[in-house]
Amino acid sequence: MATPVKVAKTDSWDECFNAAVEVAREAGEEIRSAFSSEKRIETKSCAVDLVTETDQKVEEMIISTLRGKFPTHSFIGEESAAAGEKVELTDNPTWIIDPVDGTTNFVHGFPFVAVSIALSVNKEVVVGVVYNAILDQMFTGQLGKGAFMNGKPIHVSGQEDLSQSLLISEFGSSRDKEKMDLVFSNLGSFLNEKNSAHGLRSMGSAALNMSHVACGGGDAYFEFGIHCWDVAAGFLVVKEAGGVILDTAGGPFDMMSRRVLCASSEKLARTIAEGLTQMELPRD
Repeated sequence: MATPVKVAKTDSWDECFNAAVEVAREAGEEIRSAFSSEKRIETKSCAVDLVTETDQKVEEMIISTLRGKFPTHSFIGEESAAAGEKVELTDNPTWIIDPVDGTTNFVHGFPFVAVSIALSVNKEVVVGVVYNAILDQMFTGQLGKGAFMNGKPIHVSGQEDLSQSLLISEFGSSRDKEKMDLVFSNLGSFLNEKNSAHGLRSMGSAALNMSHVACGGGDAYFEFGIHCWDVAAGFLVVKEAGGVILDTAGGPFDMMSRRVLCASSEKLARTIAEGLTQMELPRD
């Protein structure tokens, strides 16, 4: 039986962090050059779940680059999973990659598109990089070392009051009526005459939604139906920025559960969790 890999002191992962930042910038150059070009668009699970040749090309480049540097590491990638590779998170150092988080935005020329790269060791995320190449915003986190945007420290807003909050959520790619009714019902729980946040934003990228909570641009974000590659890097950025990450029901966050709630404070997170109707989903 293999000995579990233990998370070492954070200095041990500096090489991995630097490699993730470097390859994210390289991937960003590819995305930026293709952003305004004509794209070949295909669909995956449904008509609004889009993928382009850039998604596939960028993922291949990221994985081949990191595998060359860290040949014993494991990999989970969105496009690899879509092609049928098994999604398995073990104790082994594992890179979790979304090459183009916000593919629909990418297709339409909406500039919220991110490369998302995380490294999990012993099922704990130790490196997180989220790069919006179109706006040149690099969000980073290392376990125990804080969160940054373009090298400057970032922090959550600390907001505790729902009535003073800007919320972020998404509609997802499913158009099943029952699921959509639940999405609208949950949004309505926080946008009504008796119980209302300042407003709601939807950027179309889970990684960027989380990063903007981390830097105080939004106060909370929740979503059902995301995948581990959508949230792994953003999870660490939010955590290192002082934020709270929970399951949507208020329990501990489970990266493979396809449910996420992050907020600027424990109090706000609990308020939102109490107002949500839960959705059960198959695990990654």
